[in-house]
Amino acid sequence: MPQKTHHDTVCAIDYAFQRIGGKHKGRILYHLQTDVLRYGQLRRVITGVTPKMLTQALRELEDDGLLTRTVYLEVPPRVEYQLSATGRELLPFIDLLESWGVKQMAQQHIPGMSACQTQAMPEPEEAAADY
Repeated sequence: MPQKTHHDTVCAIDYAFQRIGGKHKGRILYHLQTDVLRYGQLRRVITGVTPKMLTQALRELEDDGLLTRTVYLEVPPRVEYQLSATGRELLPFIDLLESWGVKQMAQQHIPGMSACQTQAMPEPEEAAADY
């Protein structure tokens, strides 16, 4: 699939948010910052997303060169995701956004986790690694 060109952007901020914007992309990038994860692992740590939307977000991030998808030809099939070099360049900004979010949640007295500390658990081989 050809990479999106984002020719309709007006400025660098538009360009950046077209690539990383959306409800789930930031969390996907966050959880891939230290680990190589399989589709099923991502489904467990990225809550509130349908399989279709997770697959779409993963495809868009791959098309934009922010993550890599490795398919292993074995039975059952195994697919792994990891940040590309370009995706890793975003990590300092993701950390800054997390810090800002923690501060804002505390100021607004929003209950819940102060940071995204959920880690993917190791799992047995998955039978349905469709993407």
